[in-house]
Amino acid sequence: MNQQRLRVIPLGGLGEIGKNMMLFEYGEDIIAVDCGLMFPAEDMLGVDLVIPDVSYIIDNRKNLRAIFITHGHEDHTGALPYILRQINVPVYATPLAHGLISVKLKESRLLQSTDLREFRLGEKAEEGPFPVEPFQVAHSIPDSVGYAIRTPVGTCIHTGDFKLDHTPVMGQATDLSRLAQLGEEGVLLLLGDSTYAEVPGYTPSEQIVGDSIFRLMAKADGRVIVATFASLIARVQQVVDAAEETGRRVFVTGRSMIDNVNMAIERGYLRVPEGMLVSVRELPNVPHEKLAIITTGSQGEPTSALTRMANQDHQHVKIIEGDTVILSASAVPGNEALVHRTVDNLFKLGANVLYNRIADVHVRGHAAQEELKVIQTLVKPKFFVPVHGEYRHMMLHARLAESLNQGTETFILTDGDVLELTADSADFGDRIEADYVYVDGLGVGDIDHVVLRDRKHLASDGMVVVILAMDKQTGRVAGRPEVVSRGFVDMDESDDLIERTREQVLRSLEGADHIVEWGAVHTQVKEAVAKFLYDETRRRPMVLPVAMEV
Repeated sequence: MNQQRLRVIPLGGLGEIGKNMMLFEYGEDIIAVDCGLMFPAEDMLGVDLVIPDVSYIIDNRKNLRAIFITHGHEDHTGALPYILRQINVPVYATPLAHGLISVKLKESRLLQSTDLREFRLGEKAEEGPFPVEPFQVAHSIPDSVGYAIRTPVGTCIHTGDFKLDHTPVMGQATDLSRLAQLGEEGVLLLLGDSTYAEVPGYTPSEQIVGDSIFRLMAKADGRVIVATFASLIARVQQVVDAAEETGRRVFVTGRSMIDNVNMAIERGYLRVPEGMLVSVRELPNVPHEKLAIITTGSQGEPTSALTRMANQDHQHVKIIEGDTVILSASAVPGNEALVHRTVDNLFKLGANVLYNRIADVHVRGHAAQEELKVIQTLVKPKFFVPVHGEYRHMMLHARLAESLNQGTETFILTDGDVLELTADSADFGDRIEADYVYVDGLGVGDIDHVVLRDRKHLASDGMVVVILAMDKQTGRVAGRPEVVSRGFVDMDESDDLIERTREQVLRSLEGADHIVEWGAVHTQVKEAVAKFLYDETRRRPMVLPVAMEV
């Protein structure tokens, strides 16, 4: 490896929304920025979560010095419980992110064994040849930062998720003066948030949402139920403030929401007046017009509190006519169908449902085009890599940077690409392995593309099982085969097809008057049945021959 080059390697978050993780490698030292998860796409059947492929880090585990977290959202922190089981390194996080990660690691029984370090603005950390300095950015969660990473070849700036909100809920605006100072000193590489690079103009302020929630609460005759991300502490504060102004008390539901709210109150991030929170015991006695409920489930997750309310199986809250439900989040790509189903079910139960297409109940946490131009102009980087976005977002962000004619050279990377930099040059190195790692139940990484392909096959065409009794002495088929169908045809109504399939199995094995090898029988039966069923039905079920010795 050329010791004089800085290698920048995305393991996630480039070419997709989520599972953000970026490596900076110089010589034998590596640091990572973020370690997030991604919600599965609709075609990832049965998959719960997707996390970055860290096989490159595991192969070089002695070189990884630390992980630096930009903020507390799941797409930047959610893979930590899975990855810290394999690699134990210091994790630096700002106070609120530290609290949210602590809650998650406690659930996973990893809190005691993890070196989790609170990292505040104004502090610096030095890991290997990388002095790292956080700078404040406005986002939809407090304590969000970007990082200025000094390297032996020059300064790199990673913005994290950001926008330029001049009236943020908790007073945390993007530190433009620090970015301008860094720009004056000279920046080798800028890695910038591309999530909303397609959107012209500016992102509206969070203040709009607070005003909107207050107006809706003031008008509502019944309960007001607000669903948002459990980590969106600033939004929770807005709901609490609106409840206080409209004379309502607040009930919190959803395990992750309860944990995060308690943590945020303890650490002083949430200001909740004395006696405002309603316990489960008190809930039945609070008049509906005096109650606001904060819940998880803005993404329509099947086990979340809001989805359970929509299905009428929530333990404490039954939706009734007159309830107002506010979805204060936008659907993560891939979750749209789940969200729409939840909204439909809430409407059917008589609730008035408000979401960001029809009311100002959510604003983006990411910069639009004019804000991206401001950052680019202040930082004046030699090289620019768009991060955090699907390919089109990154391509549009790169074009936006080029349109400013600052002489910045742009590079579009996807997961696994390697950008090698010196003080005055940048080019691509050899790619590394950076595939999706699927989490399904307790299994991490034990599902691959083959398993998903089989699941899709089963979901779209069903299966046919052919059970053969094989004579132990001769190896020949004994008696008539059994044919069982699942998800292909109704066996009761397709007797004729099932019977003809049996005949086809027997025909495919005619002439095997010697001791047959099971592998050959398996292939012969599978091919014959698959061809026969396709000719008969123009469908391709999965065919599974099963042998039993008798």
